[in-house]
Amino acid sequence: MNIEKILIDKLDDLVPLFDQYMVFYKQASAPTKYRGYLKERLANEEATVFVAYSDNKPVGFVLNYHTFSSVSLAKIIVLNDLFICASHRKQGIANKLIENVIELAKASNSVRIDLGTAIDNYTAQALYEKVGFVKDTEYFSYSLSVA
Repeated sequence: MNIEKILIDKLDDLVPLFDQYMVFYKQASAPTKYRGYLKERLANEEATVFVAYSDNKPVGFVLNYHTFSSVSLAKIIVLNDLFICASHRKQGIANKLIENVIELAKASNSVRIDLGTAIDNYTAQALYEKVGFVKDTEYFSYSLSVA
């Protein structure tokens, strides 16, 4: 297994995985739509994506956004999307992808990595806590849809 930071030229490796991820989160399968979105993020350097390969086949990814914290006066990484194909879960791939995110955060002088996951995604929660992420007990998270 190897992990690569991908650019637009590897979009064909990412799109099918991203489509599976979106379906997992109860979104419609829409590879063409997702390709456009991902292409724009990569072209504008708004995201860093690592893809895990097993036998040269893409089997997982992690997509990260770069942002800032006013309170910390520093950069932060938002680990926004993490997905491993069902056939390759429980093999340590997610851990390896997260290790790459940690190295990205260090290399970019970020002070922390933030993430969110579904309240009922106990598997992901256990993984994140095992790696060292701490569940926030100080702040609530809010969202306002403007669409």
